[in-house]
Amino acid sequence: MGLTMDEKLKPIVDALQQRFGAQASTFRGQTRLLLERENLVAATTALRDEFGFEMLTDLTAVDYWPQESPRFHAVYWFTSWQKGGLQISLRVPLDGEDASLPTLEGVYPNANWYERELWDMFGIHIEGHSDLRRILMPHDWVGHPLRKDYPLGYEEVQFSFNQEEIMVRKAHPQE
Repeated sequence: MGLTMDEKLKPIVDALQQRFGAQASTFRGQTRLLLERENLVAATTALRDEFGFEMLTDLTAVDYWPQESPRFHAVYWFTSWQKGGLQISLRVPLDGEDASLPTLEGVYPNANWYERELWDMFGIHIEGHSDLRRILMPHDWVGHPLRKDYPLGYEEVQFSFNQEEIMVRKAHPQE
């Protein structure tokens, strides 16, 4: 019987813990490492060059607002195809007042668009990025829509049972 994902990842996780002070945890069979942002570039370079994780699969964030320290966790997913699709996740905690990360474009070129999306949706600044500008929202958009403190501003859905109630509250142009 083959090795489980945890057994395959154990030497990698041990090395990253020892060299970069990462804190490991497993949730629902997925291994993740909590890592300080100062170690991000070095740790991801080691993942690519020493441990065969040739692909940055995804990058997103989690907003813990109203908590400010850390307010965000940047969540990176890496895949090693040479190790049969082995995956590992790195989480980097960020304070609300200083939400910035170094770019990974030099390690994983596809980080360019992921980092632009992180900036656009969460407002997390990417230091040293070659072209940090909005990618999903219009260039003149104010705010970052995936932050939990971003105003929703939605229009209530109208159905036959609530049509009259909505029409009373709805603004109408003057004729």
